Amino acid sequence: MIRPNLAGASLALGLTALPFAVQAAGEVTEFTLDNGMQVVVIEDHRSAAVTHMVWYRAGSADEMPGQSGIAHFLEHLMFKATDDLESREFSRIVEENGGSDNAFTSWDYTAYHQRVASDRLGLMMMMEADRMRDLILDEAEVTTERQVILEERAQRTDTSPGGLFNEQLAAATYLNHPYGRPIIGWRHEMEELSLQDARDWYETHYHPNNAILIVAGDATPDEVRALAEEHYGPIPANPDIEATESRERPYEPPHIAERRVIYEDARVANPYVSINYLAPERNAGDQEEAAALTLLAEILAGSGFTAVLPREMQLEDERSLFVGAYYGGTSLDETTFTLINMPLPGTSLEQAEADILAEIDEFLEEGIDPAQLDRIRFQIEAARIYDEDDVAGLANIYGRALASGLTVADVQAWPDLLAATTVEDVMEAARTIFSQGATTTGYLMQPPAEETAEVSQ
Repeated sequence: MIRPNLAGASLALGLTALPFAVQAAGEVTEFTLDNGMQVVVIEDHRSAAVTHMVWYRAGSADEMPGQSGIAHFLEHLMFKATDDLESREFSRIVEENGGSDNAFTSWDYTAYHQRVASDRLGLMMMMEADRMRDLILDEAEVTTERQVILEERAQRTDTSPGGLFNEQLAAATYLNHPYGRPIIGWRHEMEELSLQDARDWYETHYHPNNAILIVAGDATPDEVRALAEEHYGPIPANPDIEATESRERPYEPPHIAERRVIYEDARVANPYVSINYLAPERNAGDQEEAAALTLLAEILAGSGFTAVLPREMQLEDERSLFVGAYYGGTSLDETTFTLINMPLPGTSLEQAEADILAEIDEFLEEGIDPAQLDRIRFQIEAARIYDEDDVAGLANIYGRALASGLTVADVQAWPDLLAATTVEDVMEAARTIFSQGATTTGYLMQPPAEETAEVSQ
């Protein structure tokens, strides 16, 4: 499974993702094993179940040039045989014990998770520790699973006009940084991924001092510590892996030229325009600007027809089928702030682009309605309460943040930072973002009528 973090890669029309982190209903405890494995325990004893997650600080943005897709490929291969388990036996044992399991890959991490009864936690740790260092890879398994990921790309990307468009838009947005590569990989490079590529990736990244263990649910810190020391503790650290800060990647150079992507496909039902601005990510101990950008996305398009852009463009003027704004701040490196406008049929994308930029100019001139910001703050507080009931969601929030370079303290401080962000903070962030001249603008559209007619013959 792939877990992207760019708006274009996982566009949910009508919704703007809001990654509010909250404190769990119980205590959150953090400690580190002697081998460097970071452990976080989120207590919630209302149900006799636990979520067990292992996050590796290795995602598609850490891949070597020419090997795009190897992080996701190895995720698939991790369900093959170990020295103690047969191929696919891991998931079968989880299911036989009444649980569920899965995994996902993003640009900054790869995560494996199980949801089981709390008395099965030790079993999960035993199996996860087994495949952390004792995975068995052979040519036959690699050949078979390589075809699986190629078919996954065919189903999710190659047959999707939106998927192909977003892939091209990301590649144009990032001139040098590997966030411009698709998580699943470029097809021509996926076809060449080898057994040795998989082994090298595994041997480089799958070590306890490159991993984060999250246990959320019916378990105490003492119980988790004892089990973790028993199962993960004996695995030696890799001395070649240093702190998270050592994950060196190519820097994105200053953008001094506007870029445009036009992707035409006869299967496009609703053309739209997408505008990407480079934006700062959340950083450890320095999340204030990210908080302002998170609120900016909510003010512009996150609250249905009460948000600025949907109210003006969908409800009052009836110019758009959908309009949105998205900011994904939980990212190890520089991220994006995205505007999207899907106009009514018959409206050109040139006009749609002009319309949404005109609305942004008007917003910058008129400012924020304080009542709207108060409503968003109320929603933040409500989200804090509701999210405490989703212990698996909390595990995901902490894991995603820690694997992206943040700390437990950053996660816990996030709601208060959002609440303390002022109207002027948001407007300053808006002026900074929208003053960029070198944006990346994409049009997803149908071919001209005569070309469409030729295709259909």
